[in-house]
Amino acid sequence: MSGLHVVVMGVAGCGKSAVGEQLAAALGLPLIEGDGFHPPGNISRMQQGVALTDADRAGWLARLAEELSRHPQGAVLTCSALKRGYRDRLRAAAPQLRFVHLALGQHDALERVARRAGHFYPPSLVASQFAALENPAGEAGVVVVDALLPLPAVVEQALRALAGEAGFHNP
Repeated sequence: MSGLHVVVMGVAGCGKSAVGEQLAAALGLPLIEGDGFHPPGNISRMQQGVALTDADRAGWLARLAEELSRHPQGAVLTCSALKRGYRDRLRAAAPQLRFVHLALGQHDALERVARRAGHFYPPSLVASQFAALENPAGEAGVVVVDALLPLPAVVEQALRALAGEAGFHNP
C-alpha cells in the first residue's frame, strides 16, 4: 500500500516488534524499529530502571518523525507512542498516519517483559508505561487490537482495519 504510514504502538511487552515485522511484510513496506533510534543515554537510563521523561523522549520522537518523512512511499513504525502529544508529533510528519494500538493489561505486559531475554527494558518499568499511557481509543486513525490474541489474528485484524473492512475510528 503505497504512501501508507502505520505506527504499531503500545506499552512494553505488547508485541510491537513482532506485529510490526509481519505487518510490514504483508504490506510490502519497510519496517522502522523505533527502539533502534533511542540515543545511548535513553537505553542506559532504561537499563538502570529509570523511566524516560517527556524531555528524554523528545529527541527520539523527532528522529522517528524524520524517519517517517524519509519514507514517502510508506512505512511501518514500532513506537510506544504512549501520549497524545507523542502521537501528534508523529502525525505531523506523515499525513493520514494510522495507529494500531496493541492493548493488553499490566499483568500480562509484566509477564511478557519478564520473559524477554537480552532486552534492555526491565520489568520494573512496566508500571511507568501504564502510568504514562493516554489511551488512544477514539482518536482519528486509531484501531485497537487485543494484543493477547495469537499473532496471526492480531496481524489479520490490523490488515482488515487498514483495508477498511473493520475501519479505524474517524470522528
